[in-house]
Amino acid sequence: MTLDSSELRISLQALLGVLIVILVPLTVVGLYFGMQADKHANQMNGEYLRTLTHSAAAATTEFIDQRVTEVSLIANEPSVVQAVTTANRAYAHVAEPAVQAKLEGTERKWNDPATDILARQTLTSDLADLLRRDRELNPKLLKIVVADEMGATVAATDKPLHYFQTDREYWRSLSSRGQGAIYLTDVRTDEQSRSNYISLSFPVLQEGSGRFIGAVTALIDVSPLFAYLNQQQIARTGRLFLIRDDGTVITAPGVAPPMKVKSDEYTAMRDALGTLRGRETGYITATLPDGESYLIGFADTGLKAAYPNLGWIVVASQAEREASGPVRNMAHYALLMMVLGLLLLAVFGAYVFLHRKQQLEDLETTQEDRRRSTAA
Repeated sequence: MTLDSSELRISLQALLGVLIVILVPLTVVGLYFGMQADKHANQMNGEYLRTLTHSAAAATTEFIDQRVTEVSLIANEPSVVQAVTTANRAYAHVAEPAVQAKLEGTERKWNDPATDILARQTLTSDLADLLRRDRELNPKLLKIVVADEMGATVAATDKPLHYFQTDREYWRSLSSRGQGAIYLTDVRTDEQSRSNYISLSFPVLQEGSGRFIGAVTALIDVSPLFAYLNQQQIARTGRLFLIRDDGTVITAPGVAPPMKVKSDEYTAMRDALGTLRGRETGYITATLPDGESYLIGFADTGLKAAYPNLGWIVVASQAEREASGPVRNMAHYALLMMVLGLLLLAVFGAYVFLHRKQQLEDLETTQEDRRRSTAA
C-alpha cells in the first residue's frame, strides 16, 4: 500500500536569504526600540521625581504661608493693637535718649530678680492670656511675644530671652519697611527641647494711618513639615529632603539642621538650577561621589523672593539602576536575544558558505574524474 506524500524542498541558500531579509531588519528595529524604551523609562522616572518635588515644594510653601496668615491675624486683633498703642503712650513726653537708656537698663537686668514684677506683668495680663489661648488652638505656635514701637515687651506667652528687641536684625527690618515688613529667620534648634523652629515677626500697624507701632513675634514649630517630607518614600534607594540654596541639608532621613551636612546632589544640580531650561526640566542624571549614577529631581519653593532667609529647595534622589532597572533589564534581555539571533544567523551563513564550497569542490572533482575516464 502506497501513501501519497508531498515534500517542500528549499535550498540552504534560499533559506539563508529569507532569514537575512527577516531577521536583520527585525534586529535593527528591536535595537532601536530597546534603546528608546530605556530612554523613555529614564524620562518617565525623572518626570515622577519632578512631580514629587514640586508637590512637596508647594506643601512647604503652603505651610509657611499659613503660619504667616495666623500670626498676621494675631497682629491685627483689636486687643493687641490697643495694648501696643497704650504702651507707646508712655514715650509721648519723654526724650528718646532717656527712653533708650531706660530700656537698655531693663534689658541688662531682665534675668535678675529685680525685674520679676515687670516679667510677671507681661505674662499675666489679659493680652498674655489671649496669646496663650491662641497657642492652645494652634500648637505650631511655640511662643508668642508682643512688643511696642521701641521694642519693649508688652505681653508674652512665656518669658522671652530678651526684654528689648531693637538690637535684633528682624526689628530693624520691621521698623524700616513698615507695612510691607514680614521677617522670618532660617531654621533654628532649641537645644533644650531639641525642637526645630523658625521665628516669624509681623508688624502691628496703627489703624487708619498704617504706621508701624509694634510687632508680634512667634516661634513656629517646623517639625510637622519635616515629618511630612521625611515620610515620603521612593522605593528602596530613594529619598526626599529639604536643602538651603547653599547646599546645606535642612532635613532628611537621619539628618537634622544642626549637623550642617552638605548635599552631594546639590553640587550635581547646581548648574541646572542656574538656567531656565534646567529649572523647567526639573531633573538630571548624575554620578555622585559614591560612584553610582542617580536620578535627581528638584524644585525651588520660591519662598526666598518674599522671605530672603528661606532659600529652600526640595530634592528627590534615587539610584538610576533601581529607577530604570525593570525596563532596562527587559531591554537588555531583548538585545541579548537579538545578538544571539544574529550570531546563529552568522553561524548558519558560514555553514551554508562552507557547504556550498564543498559541493563545488566535489563537482569539480567529479568532472575531473570523468575527463580522465574518457581519456583512458
